[in-house]
Amino acid sequence: MSRYRPPRSAGTPLITAEGAQRLRDELHELWNVRRPVVTQSVSEAAAQGDRSENAEYTYGKKMLREIDSRVRFLRKRLENLKVVDQPPANPDKVYFSARVTLADEDGEQLSIRIVGPDEIDPKKQHISIDSPMARALVGKQVDDEVTVRAPAGEKLYWIVSIEY
Repeated sequence: MSRYRPPRSAGTPLITAEGAQRLRDELHELWNVRRPVVTQSVSEAAAQGDRSENAEYTYGKKMLREIDSRVRFLRKRLENLKVVDQPPANPDKVYFSARVTLADEDGEQLSIRIVGPDEIDPKKQHISIDSPMARALVGKQVDDEVTVRAPAGEKLYWIVSIEY
């Protein structure tokens, strides 16, 4: 059995200003705080002698590889992202970074925000611009009927409000 996993697609290269700042903060934390601590512990473990049976050394090297991998990803990703910090020219329609309130057939309301793939957070109801729901919503306006085709089936919504 192979461990190979194809790389995940990067998705749409859009991000909100808050999301970009979170990625920059994570990069700073990894590079300037966590990596020096792990490097110091690896150095101390290496000074103890036999590295082949030294669990602290082995674990520390593994942690360094993981940190370096994430740092490389974040640097590359931040270079390619386009920060969207201005509302659209027509705020009456749904576009990137909109907070949309929807009503379903039962009258229950759902409030979601359309963000980039790096910012998805189900707890905050942040969905990716690449998701089926966001694709169905983009370009629509208040009182429009939206049919969302998802793996669970089709669902009908009406747009109640749009905020930026």
